[in-house]
Amino acid sequence: MSELLNSISEKLQQGKMKDVVALCEQAVAEGNSASDILNALLGGMSVIGVKFKNNEVFVPEVLIAARAMNGGLNVIKSLLVEQGVESKGKVIIGTVKGDLHDIGKNLVSMMMTGAGFEVLDLGVDVPTEKYIAAVEENNPDILCMSALLTTTMPNMKLVIQALEEKGLRDKVKVMVGGAPVTDRFAEEIGADKYSADAASAADEAKKLVEA
Repeated sequence: MSELLNSISEKLQQGKMKDVVALCEQAVAEGNSASDILNALLGGMSVIGVKFKNNEVFVPEVLIAARAMNGGLNVIKSLLVEQGVESKGKVIIGTVKGDLHDIGKNLVSMMMTGAGFEVLDLGVDVPTEKYIAAVEENNPDILCMSALLTTTMPNMKLVIQALEEKGLRDKVKVMVGGAPVTDRFAEEIGADKYSADAASAADEAKKLVEA
């Protein structure tokens, strides 16, 4: 990797958005391909992901690095389309109805973007119909649901039931997560995967898509 691309990765890890944007612009001007620049951004984000897993960095650092990554992505977005760079897959994510928590969801969303997925974030307090409409319109590979309250967890099951009723269940993998959610609960409601934290969510998503 060239020195310039290395610098993009390093500045991203430091959360220096202005530097990342400037370096990405320079890399474009110097004729680097969109996929090389993307790989530098993803490489930096994946270092942050590993550090986050190992408790070497915490939520604020991840959010700052992710913001820097988004800044870089904005620079190369149109190039990626032009050069036909393939995304790892399409992910729809949201916090279930009745639940307004978004930090965990935002982290997962950023880690998924950082892993090369195209992410559509539906926000918080997402009703079943909105998930179903998003799946019908966007044909995603994975649907991710988050809940932080035990009282809202049953809404995950309602979404899965609605997917079954609409004949969409076998077309999309369902991932669930959030503090009160467990592996056992995921199994009971018929989800494909439970993830305990944002960093492993991105890894699990890659495995689901590759399978």
